[in-house]
Parts: sequence; structure tokens; C-alpha cells
Amino acid sequence: MDPYIVTLTILGIVILLTAWLPMVLRRMPLSLPILCIGMGMLLAWSPYPLLPPFNPLENREFTERMTEIVVIVALMGAGLKIDRPIGWRRWMTTWRLLGIAMPLTIAAIACLGYSILGLGLASALLLGAALAPTDPVLASDIQVGPPRSGIEDEVRFALTSEAGLNDGLSFPFVHLAIAIALAAKDGSAVFQHWAAVDILWRLGVGVALGWGAGKLFGWLAFRISVRSLSRTKDGFVALGMTFTAYGVTQLLGGYGFLAVFLAAVAFRQAEREHDFHEQLHDFAEQVERLLMMVLLVCLGAIAASGPLFANIDWKIVTLAVLTLVIVRPVLGWLSLIGTGHTLGESVIIAIFGIRGLGSIYYLAYATGQANFDKVEIVWATVLLIILASIVAHGVAVTPTMRWIDRKMAHARRSNTSPAGPRSE
Repeated sequence: MDPYIVTLTILGIVILLTAWLPMVLRRMPLSLPILCIGMGMLLAWSPYPLLPPFNPLENREFTERMTEIVVIVALMGAGLKIDRPIGWRRWMTTWRLLGIAMPLTIAAIACLGYSILGLGLASALLLGAALAPTDPVLASDIQVGPPRSGIEDEVRFALTSEAGLNDGLSFPFVHLAIAIALAAKDGSAVFQHWAAVDILWRLGVGVALGWGAGKLFGWLAFRISVRSLSRTKDGFVALGMTFTAYGVTQLLGGYGFLAVFLAAVAFRQAEREHDFHEQLHDFAEQVERLLMMVLLVCLGAIAASGPLFANIDWKIVTLAVLTLVIVRPVLGWLSLIGTGHTLGESVIIAIFGIRGLGSIYYLAYATGQANFDKVEIVWATVLLIILASIVAHGVAVTPTMRWIDRKMAHARRSNTSPAGPRSE
């Protein structure tokens, strides 16, 4: 059996399912990622060698690059579909999730890793930094709708904007874990250059270049009278903007994830009502969905046959349950006290902090920079939490979003009743 032909056949089936399954699953308590994981497991359990065995630790660089691409494409898509202009008060929920919930989540998971799994300081911090961000790829089912669709309630907006920004903002903690691991090896000062370089410089470059790139792309697309980018009507311009913003920022030592999302937000604000935004978003979403399905099929195969899951014991299961059931929900809810959200909205925002492919990228990146103790335990923990998050959140997302939509419809009917809008 020719492995190349088998892989080509499987890829063709995955591409067809990428287009068909979202329509089929629209009203079902299932998600596309769940089916991808199941497909990967079935292929791994097949008596025929349909998928080659794959270990992320042995193929670290490939794992890093593939997850890197799908995350930055997802970040561009997330930024393009946000209708709300950026601002301190308008994005207050986002700032609270980033400034309160995420650092506390990193610290809590790191403490659990240290106390329950017996990880060293560097590995525990890496575990927390990898698992804290809400994933922009797997969270697409709970994000706002396409540009100008009007599907942007507070819950969807909070989770979309959080997923867009927290991947870049968790990177300083990943770099701190790397610095601690390197210090244990060569005795260098742990905090040397960390605050100045990994926080101030990298964040500053990411914000400045990302916002500047978005403004430049907006000028090229909408302000040039002839031969503007918008006249091409080519959706793959989204990939060009993504790779350019990411590449330039990374070359200058900034956080590319942050730059890509901010570039998309700035570009979206350049000409808010233009149809070109929808064309770019639709193309980016299709590419993201295809890459996501391929990677999740591989993840399912790893779960079914990979040696990493042999490391899972009651300690890892306990940490996974605590992370998904207590740490993120409780800290997320606490960070939203005083924002004016209803209890139901705050609970949903807090619970749906989905772990995903971004966590795998952080592990692959960090383990390529330094040696971490008990790295197999860290990988097994992260992969188990990702799988549990995919299943739990995937089953709950459809009824949850239906509840939100019914609530929005009721609010619209109340505001347009014959008695007129209610006074504040």
C-alpha cells in the first residue's frame, strides 16, 4: 500500500468533510473538532497503516511550524470579524480577562503542576503559560459572526477578543519559563533582560508593528484610488497580510501573534462597511478550518497510539479536572465581577476558555529553546486537557449558543415593543 496515495486519499476526504460537516453539525450537540479527533483515533486503530506514527517530541519543529501557521491564520480571521471599535470601556471585559484572569490562571496551574505533578519551577510555569490562553482556533464556534453580520453579543465578543490577544500576552511567561530553565543549566541571572526585552520590547514591537501594518494594509486596500487591494477581490490577500505582519514583527523581535490580531483589527477599522472584509474573512476561515481538521486528525491519532499518553496517571487526570472545572471558571468569573454582565453571561465567558492548538505551539516552541524537566509529563498533561476541552466544550457549545441567541432575540423584541425602548 503506497503511503503517499493513502495520505492523499485521507487528505481529500478531510477536505470534503471540512466543507460539509459544519452544515450538518449546525444543530447538533457535537463540534467539528470532536469528529476530527474521532477520525484520527479510528485511523490509528485501523489494521492498515493509514497514518504514520507521530510523536510531537520527536517531531518538535514540524509540530511548532504547523501549529504556528494555523494559529496566526485564526488570529487574522478573528480580528477581521470584530465589528466593535477598540477602546478602553468598550473592551473592558477583554482587559479584565487578560489582566486579571490570565495571570492568575497561569499562577494557579503552575502551582498545581508543582504540587501535584512534582514539576520543577520552569516546567510548572511553562505548563501554566501554555494552558492559560483561550485558543483562537478551537474557539471559533463561540466567537462573533462574520463582518457586518450583527452576531456580536457580549459573550461572543469577550471570547473572540480574549482569544485574539491572550496568545501574544502569554508569551512573556513562556519566555520566563525558558529563562528559568536556561538559568538552571548555565547559572545565568533569571530576570536579566526579561522585563526589558520579553515584556517591554517584544510587546511594544508587537503592538506598534501590528497596528501600523493594519493601517498600511487599510490604506493600500481602500485609500488608493486606482489599483487598490480591495479591487482584486482576492481572499488570499488575508494570507499575505497575515504572513507579512507576522514575519516582520518576528524578525524585529516582537510578538507576531499579537501583531497579526492587531493588524486585522486596525484593517477592519479602516473602512468598516466594505465588502472586502467579508471576502478576506471567508477565505481565512476556510484555510483555518482545513488546517485545523488536519492537525486534529493527527492529534486523535496521537491520542490513540502515541506513547505520550502512556504517562497519564491519576495525578495528571486530577490536574486536568481542576484546570477545566475550577481554575479557569472560577478565576474567569471573579475577573468579571463589576462589569455589568448577567450571572449567566459571566459564567459562560468564564467556562468557555477553550484550550487548543496554541498550547501545543507554546510547548513545541519552548522545548526547542531549553531543556525542561519531566517534559513528557508536561506534554501528556497538555494533550489530555486539550482533548477534554474539545469534548466537553464541543458538546456544550450548541445548546449554550442557542440560549444566548434566544436571549438576544427576546431583548430585541422587548426594545422594539409598542411601548418603545425601556428607559435606563
